[in-house]
Amino acid sequence: MCEARFRDKIVLVTGGAQGLGEAICKRFADEGAVVLVGDINEDGAKATAENIANEFGVKTLGIKMNVTDDFEVHSIMEMVEKDFGRLDVLVSNAGILKAHAIEEFPVSEWRMVMEVNLLGYMICAKHACQIMMKQKSGNIVQINSKSGKKGSFRNSAYAASKFGGVGLTQSLALEMAPYGVRVNSVCPGNLLEGTLWQNSLFKQYSETQGISIDDVKKKYMDQVPLGRSCTYDDITNVVTFLASDQASYMTGQAINVTGGQEMH
Repeated sequence: MCEARFRDKIVLVTGGAQGLGEAICKRFADEGAVVLVGDINEDGAKATAENIANEFGVKTLGIKMNVTDDFEVHSIMEMVEKDFGRLDVLVSNAGILKAHAIEEFPVSEWRMVMEVNLLGYMICAKHACQIMMKQKSGNIVQINSKSGKKGSFRNSAYAASKFGGVGLTQSLALEMAPYGVRVNSVCPGNLLEGTLWQNSLFKQYSETQGISIDDVKKKYMDQVPLGRSCTYDDITNVVTFLASDQASYMTGQAINVTGGQEMH
């Protein structure tokens, strides 16, 4: 059991049913939080919430949550405020990636990436802020990417959405500071063991870059000065720090967790 920095705090994680989102949920549960697992996959959200409750002995709730649906998110936030009385932390983790060369990029797929990654972040933050402004406290942590700091080859939609996310984080931080609400982003590097890479990116990058999956792995590992891929623990360490009182003087930041691959 970690230090219980979040004992009885109400934490909502979007895209929480699997992968990094699930790891974030587990870390907050390990630190004593009440964990609300939001995901478009309702069955996955409920199963993850049940597993976390059994493993960590905390209260959890799995919620069907389409972050691009303003009314659905509004209804969920109303339920959270009514049933739990407050919202202490929102982790905006839900995201997708579609990679194509720009001259071949289907506009529908480009738009979908922006809808989920940027508009979805805005919608969730909008309704979380309505609660947090009233309680005059709270934390929003967006899961961004090193692609929010530097362009990504044949991956323009994702990079554009993540650059936009940094701008949104900074803007929200300015708006929310008078209410005691902090807003920060975390920019992970190559999470090669994560579900996004394993289920999607290796294949997409192999196709778009014309190299084998093994060569994709080597290419992205060789880019990291510390010589290893990012892990779930690397990211959850920073997410929970930013959401804790230990980071009480930090807002509007986009923190790299990249093994030195990105340094600004």
